[in-house]
Amino acid sequence: MQFHEGVLNLRRDMIGNLVCCTNRVKMTVLNQDLREILDRTRPLWEELKGGRLFITGGTGFFGRWLLESFLFANRSLRLNAKAVVLTRNPENFHRIAPELAGSPLITLVVGDVTGFRIPRGSFTHLIHAASELSVANPKNPLGLIETTLTGLRRVLELGKNSGASKLLFTSSGAVYGPMVEGRWMISEKSPVSALTLDARGAYPEAKRLAELVSCISGKEHGLDVKIARGFAFIGPFLPLDSHLAAACFLRSALDGNPIAIKGHGKTIRSYLYGADLAVWLWTILFKGQPAEPYNLGSDIPVTIAELAQQISGTSAASVEVQVLGQARDGELIDVYLPDISKAKHELGLDVFTPLPEAIRRTMLSHANNNKKS
Repeated sequence: MQFHEGVLNLRRDMIGNLVCCTNRVKMTVLNQDLREILDRTRPLWEELKGGRLFITGGTGFFGRWLLESFLFANRSLRLNAKAVVLTRNPENFHRIAPELAGSPLITLVVGDVTGFRIPRGSFTHLIHAASELSVANPKNPLGLIETTLTGLRRVLELGKNSGASKLLFTSSGAVYGPMVEGRWMISEKSPVSALTLDARGAYPEAKRLAELVSCISGKEHGLDVKIARGFAFIGPFLPLDSHLAAACFLRSALDGNPIAIKGHGKTIRSYLYGADLAVWLWTILFKGQPAEPYNLGSDIPVTIAELAQQISGTSAASVEVQVLGQARDGELIDVYLPDISKAKHELGLDVFTPLPEAIRRTMLSHANNNKKS
């Protein structure tokens, strides 16, 4: 009896230590990410010393990574830099990111991107990361186009009046148009395929026109405009209520439900981790060539079915993956894959975090947040 009690106590101790270790890992995911971001960008931050940054889209996936890494670098390197963040809902910002919203280095400005009041004072850098979510059929395509262009013009006006020297505009790989036969990786010099003359063309056309407008305006007013064409991403802060495949799969796995793939699962994507995303964005802002687009993403292909299997294998329950569709004979497999040679060669960027590790950190972060809420 004593032997069995000793074994039982040992097992309890082992389980308790494992739980404590897992919780520590969960708590340190973001800290580890932020340290890695700083290690890869350390020489760049001197440019922002004593500077003042204006950012739109601060509560989105891009914005959260930018602000978290900005605050971490600011404190670590004693930059004495300030950030002004445009938000439509400061109460929600305080709820989801209390440390950011309450920081004395960050000021929240309430307003919409299309008509916000221009903040007083000068700025050194601008980041326009506010964006409508890319969907196949937006509910209000004309409104999407108008919001994209009006918001951009407002940011450009701020740049003109505030003395800012650089603007980072986050565009989208959607500007290249839909998949065409024979196209594999898309480079910045790839021909643009024809966009549909219906609601599906609203988002890519708006982004493409915004790139042109920002570069022309920037040249006229001495503002160096840097363009980052985003593809697909994964990581902490990814909203799991999104329609995007990675978000849907993660939500199902975290809830212990089967991962259902509505199609045939052969669609090819690639995913850049959020910490890598932050490294890329800061590097493009500080070192990118003006009026030169850079593809922003991973060049390592993965099918949607493979993504689902990797997420399932990382989840605690190892949930079932269900492929509900089948490919038709002769069907063109959809590929959305960036060629990132330009960013690699010019800026020294790369995919620093392998996808399995990116999935592991993402799931740990979201699981920890679910426990807190």
